Amino acid sequence: MDRFQEMQVFISVAQEQGFAAAARRLGLSAPSVTRAVAALEQRIGTQLLTRTTRNVLLTEAGQRYLEDSRRILAELQDAEASAAGIHALPRGQLTITAPVLFGELFVTPLMVDYLERFPEVSINALLVDRVVSMVEEGMDVAVRIGELPDSGQHAMRVGEVRRVICASPAFLARHGRPRHPQELRQAPVIAPSSIGQSRSWLFDEDGTPLSVRPEPRLVVTANQAAISAACLGLGLTRVLSYQVAGKVAAGELEIVLAEFELAPLPIHVVYQGGRKAPARVRSFVDFAVQALREHPALQP
Repeated sequence: MDRFQEMQVFISVAQEQGFAAAARRLGLSAPSVTRAVAALEQRIGTQLLTRTTRNVLLTEAGQRYLEDSRRILAELQDAEASAAGIHALPRGQLTITAPVLFGELFVTPLMVDYLERFPEVSINALLVDRVVSMVEEGMDVAVRIGELPDSGQHAMRVGEVRRVICASPAFLARHGRPRHPQELRQAPVIAPSSIGQSRSWLFDEDGTPLSVRPEPRLVVTANQAAISAACLGLGLTRVLSYQVAGKVAAGELEIVLAEFELAPLPIHVVYQGGRKAPARVRSFVDFAVQALREHPALQP
């Protein structure tokens, strides 16, 4: 087994956190996978994996080697494609991550259109409401909502979203429209806990930060559940503007207290590799950036 094959075996073991699962994924026997990793560790002269009774974990050296192995194999694949004269044709597996609801509403239609256009590409999408480490989890492209940390990754801004308070017209007709955020302390509120651990809602009052801690009647872990409860007239909720753009346009929800909103949050498409990124990454980024920048729900 050559070094590139050993890298592929090691990556599979790290991703599956086990030798047997990696063997099934690669179509190899478990002993051959174990021997390949052992030979790799012996040649390098350091332990890459820690074996436990339940799973296999990366050592610090193993984490660095995993990142380098992914980069080397990706560069090898691109070099071979370039030598064959097919570098401009997107092909291979693309890994993408985005927040759950944003992924459902915006990224999924993009992926479907992209896959229909490029039949040689397959996509593995991770839709989760957490910041995914692109390097550690092997992501090619990510959609980020919020300010970006300083990193070596490339990013393209595609729009912005607001943090909005909304309720159904029927609810507002019964209870009245709040005129100041402090009124939320006594109002029926639906709180989506996925927004963060803090129950306080922040506002801007003429340039001065204002914090209000409502007492919610309903707390849910999914934004969509909070939106549904608000549409049914239970109370006021706070979500991101793109999540309710369709409901607002249809008249099912109304936005209140807009003059107290914080500054909008930027949306970026983030990717690794820059100009050296594979054709599938560059083509998807171009495809996604154009579509998202044209979407009215994501623009000021």
